[in-house]
Amino acid sequence: MVEKGVEIKAPEGKLGVLTPGMGAVATTFIAGVLSIRKGHGKPIGSLTQMGTIRLGKRTENRSPKIKDFVPLAELDDLVFGGWDIFEDNAYDAALKAGVLDKDDINVVKDELQQIKPMPAVFDPEYVKKLNGSYVKQGKNKMDLAEQLRDDIRNFIKEHQLSRAVMVWCGSTEVYLQPDEVHTSIEKFEKAMLENHPAIAPSMLYAYAAIKEGIPYANGAPNLTVDIPALQQLARELNVPIAGKDFKTGQTFMKTLLAPGLKARLLGLHGWFSTNILGNRDGEVLDDPMSFKSKEVSKLGVLEYILQPDLYPDLYSNIYHKVRINYYPPRGDNKEGWDNIDIFGWLGYPMQIKIDFLCRDSILAAPIVLDLALFLDLAQRSGMYGIQEWLSFYFKSPMVAPNLYPEHDIFIQLMKLKNTLRHLRGEELITHLGLEYYD
Repeated sequence: MVEKGVEIKAPEGKLGVLTPGMGAVATTFIAGVLSIRKGHGKPIGSLTQMGTIRLGKRTENRSPKIKDFVPLAELDDLVFGGWDIFEDNAYDAALKAGVLDKDDINVVKDELQQIKPMPAVFDPEYVKKLNGSYVKQGKNKMDLAEQLRDDIRNFIKEHQLSRAVMVWCGSTEVYLQPDEVHTSIEKFEKAMLENHPAIAPSMLYAYAAIKEGIPYANGAPNLTVDIPALQQLARELNVPIAGKDFKTGQTFMKTLLAPGLKARLLGLHGWFSTNILGNRDGEVLDDPMSFKSKEVSKLGVLEYILQPDLYPDLYSNIYHKVRINYYPPRGDNKEGWDNIDIFGWLGYPMQIKIDFLCRDSILAAPIVLDLALFLDLAQRSGMYGIQEWLSFYFKSPMVAPNLYPEHDIFIQLMKLKNTLRHLRGEELITHLGLEYYD
């Protein structure tokens, strides 16, 4: 917790942004930031760079940019690094990802070629559809985690960084349920020494980051930090954590539309969603157990937004289906189709159709940037543990025990901005508007 108007440490020096996974999302993010630095593009989609925040009453006309309101790290101070199962530097990886045009990548070719991944901690048992030779070897999972900690320390030293953050940009792992070994850090560390199957590679990255005092964000639906052991460790070491699963395409649309249906008290019979995509993420999700992780992340959205227990006449009998299909010709250009069967006055049926031709990594890149900058801000503000105010960026937001996650994107945005107002000692915006009673 923080006190109102807390003292925030200045963002002095360089900030390292470490990404487990240097594929489509990470290279699009890195190349984009490098291009923006050179004036070759704008940070479209980034709340930290383009968003404003209203302060005080509407009549005061105070709406500064967020980056001018809170002390965020400057883009020029970001230093990029990460891990991957393929040895390609960021330039070659960006070309292979096929998200950005070659001309746009070439603008920052020299810088990208200097960014080379470190060997990854990887086990094909957790990501069935991928295999790579650029991986670490260790006697057990604790040893592998210690190697990651060495990587972090060496990266910070080599680049003379003052601090760092880690944002998972790797693949979706197979579906894991919480296990007894996840219930405390003591059991977790013992399980690492014993190579317990409930300890996935992503957990080793999170463990290494937290042990090194580095904020961690989980951009995939993996279980990772959504377990008591690592949450306990984050609290003990005063490290902010956030997750999970970047809210980009189809789920982004659901969190826009579902609150509107609920606001107008329109009923819902069913919501059928299907996707095609051909990037590495699509290939990984072609495995049923990896898809299970994604499916669980996607399916919870409607139930939490629509609250069928409170509105049984409208939402107690929804049929919600999600499908993802790997289709290589489409590459990173995902297409999501939604068929929504709603009903209104006297129960008369209506339909909504959505065909969202999106670019997955283009939508994810500004999320990576914002999470890196906001998590760094959180740590400099003395915040630690689960950062629920960052739910705005996730499909399946982490929350404290015994709380339900907030999925309504408009409530999430209000919570995020009110957190920033709170940090700076500004009055929270409630939109109550009692001026007629003054």
